[in-house]
Amino acid sequence: MRHRKTLAGMLVITAVAMSMPVATTRTTTLAQQPVLDDRVDALTYQQAVDKAINFLRTKGQAPDGSYAGFAGPGVTAVVTTSILRSGRSPDDPLVAKSLEYLSGFVQEDGGIYRSGTFYRNYETCLAMLCFAEANRDGRYDKLLKNGDRFIKGLQWDKDEEHDRASPSYGGAGYGKHKRPDLSNTNFLIEALRAAGNGPDDEEVKKALIFVSRCQNLETEHNTTKFSTKNPDGGFYYTPAAGGKSQAGQTTNGGLRSYGSMTYAGLKSMIYAGVGPDDPRVKAAFQWIQKHYDLKSNPGMGNAGLYYYYHTFAKSLDALGLELIEDADGVKHDWRRELRRELIRLQREDGSWVNENSRWLEGDPSLVTGYALLALSYCRPTSKEN
Repeated sequence: MRHRKTLAGMLVITAVAMSMPVATTRTTTLAQQPVLDDRVDALTYQQAVDKAINFLRTKGQAPDGSYAGFAGPGVTAVVTTSILRSGRSPDDPLVAKSLEYLSGFVQEDGGIYRSGTFYRNYETCLAMLCFAEANRDGRYDKLLKNGDRFIKGLQWDKDEEHDRASPSYGGAGYGKHKRPDLSNTNFLIEALRAAGNGPDDEEVKKALIFVSRCQNLETEHNTTKFSTKNPDGGFYYTPAAGGKSQAGQTTNGGLRSYGSMTYAGLKSMIYAGVGPDDPRVKAAFQWIQKHYDLKSNPGMGNAGLYYYYHTFAKSLDALGLELIEDADGVKHDWRRELRRELIRLQREDGSWVNENSRWLEGDPSLVTGYALLALSYCRPTSKEN
């Protein structure tokens, strides 16, 4: 793999050169370089995380504990989860204030959402992921149990007059669009898993039916009209209500695959118990190998880039792979590469923001939350070298 000349690398070389006798500098540098690289990586990683959390503490969080409260509780849930996964305790004042804020959205029906919202599934699932991360002493057991019951009731199935043959069956979505989508279903599966459901749970099985139909791959699990039009193994937004891909259509009416949904689809399949030898997983992984990219959300440019980063990290972590070999045969240490790219993109004040504001990625609190979530799966380890 071609190595980039980084500031960290320059600092290592300088430090070694200043501390070693001239006659032995070259030999000692080569011998100690892996250890020193690890130390610099660990240092820059922790500095980036600390700067981000300081930004959220001083500039992101409102007095009521919310982040971007105008958008409902979803952003606060994402950000708070990211802080918890970065090593902060549920009792840390920064975290505790946000957990109290989120608790104010708990409804009598078990959902966790803003009254009147179209985003009950999205908001409840994100809140459940946050409370599950904070549930280190069982304090949120009842809340999670009630939330689990609520989101299962939102899933599109016979109660919504959709049987197994319907392209909507098993999915979850935003109420305003009146159809399910892969992004919401991806969060549904994560929340079900966080509440203790496994691959044998009926709602997880139903969700997998919908996820399989979002893949550009004809199998016994997917016989939708889109499965053969663009059979590249990637995933798109939804086959329901006429089908939609945020990346657009092919000339023959197929739905284009794109990065964030392909990683979301792959992760969902893994969480639903689909094994590595399954044709669906193999095809998705081959798409990833062909489109390995940390500069853009493949198929979408910079739209949804940080959503892509955090989904990329979760998915590859779920796969359990340390190296990804791309279509050109280049092996990538994805954790290190993503970590260094995110640190490069971090702003001076500790935040991240996408120059493309689509899907609220112009908001620095949300984007910083996404970045911290991605980094939480990319911690440096001594095994990398």
